[in-house]
Amino acid sequence: MTERKPAGVSFETWVDKQIRESEQRGDFSELPGFGKPLEGLDRPYDEAWWIKAKMQREGMSVLPPSLALRKEAEDALAAVPGMRTEAEVRRTLTEVNEKIAEALRRPPQGPLLNLGPFDVEAAVTEWRTARRAD
Repeated sequence: MTERKPAGVSFETWVDKQIRESEQRGDFSELPGFGKPLEGLDRPYDEAWWIKAKMQREGMSVLPPSLALRKEAEDALAAVPGMRTEAEVRRTLTEVNEKIAEALRRPPQGPLLNLGPFDVEAAVTEWRTARRAD
């Protein structure tokens, strides 16, 4: 923790001294991203950049619930080939199927869902076939 600012020293001078001493000790050279360009410098300025970055880090979405479910279903299906076990394939697709079934019972807000449950057994068979081919 830093010490208190001494009386009679301007705040700017005191802060500059703290930064200079930290640089000399090498406190900044071990920070993540040291020496790398800042992300997004090539993009146009967006006042809400920090909100969008926080939402992305937290995995939040501003999609309507029906589109968010469609995206989740797409992502789950795309992830199947990389899954290690048959149980993982079944568990993932079954979880998405439960959400789809709930959305079909009580349609969410937003555009039409246009999505039906996955055929888990067919997906597992495809997964097995792809594994054998490798």
